[in-house]
Amino acid sequence: MAYVVGLTGGIGSGKSAVAEAFAALGVEVADTDVLAHRLSARGQPAFTAIRAAFGDGILTAEGELDRAALRRRVFADAGERKRLEAILHPLILRAAAAEIGNWCGPYGIVVVPLLLETRGLASLIDRVLVVDCPEDEQVRRVMARSGLPAAEVRAIMASQLGRAQRLAAAADVLDNSGAPAQIAPQVRCLDQRYRQLAAAGSRARR
Repeated sequence: MAYVVGLTGGIGSGKSAVAEAFAALGVEVADTDVLAHRLSARGQPAFTAIRAAFGDGILTAEGELDRAALRRRVFADAGERKRLEAILHPLILRAAAAEIGNWCGPYGIVVVPLLLETRGLASLIDRVLVVDCPEDEQVRRVMARSGLPAAEVRAIMASQLGRAQRLAAAADVLDNSGAPAQIAPQVRCLDQRYRQLAAAGSRARR
């Protein structure tokens, strides 16, 4: 079985860019946000459960999930957020485990924004990589990317672990406070480390 690195970080920290840099090296990547989007599409398992739990008010006029409306609702109410997580997380866990089971390389990356908050995927993870940048930079990036107001971005951040707690839980930290060009050299170093760890783990299992 492949060695599994859990890649996490706060919103706007640059997890997707880091995952893309690993993928460019041929590393297999499973992204739980992508899995969640797929599972909650109309006709998929999570869609029916979400609609039953939250009502038709979270659907668009076309009958699709209104993801922006659902996001605003769950980040305004911790109870609603837990209800959504109870629907999605077991399905995501099974889907991620299936993807990992099909990996062919020595190690792979699982992108899990709430890895440290929920611990639901902890049983699949061998090592935690945190992508880090200052909180003001997180806000700036999300506002530029998604057009969300600062207050909404900070509400999402408030639902996540604080920066210091994430860093304390990390086995490895990738500093993404600078230019995008600074990601690739750090990823190359981490790739070498993870290949060594995967090889050591493979020898230990023999």
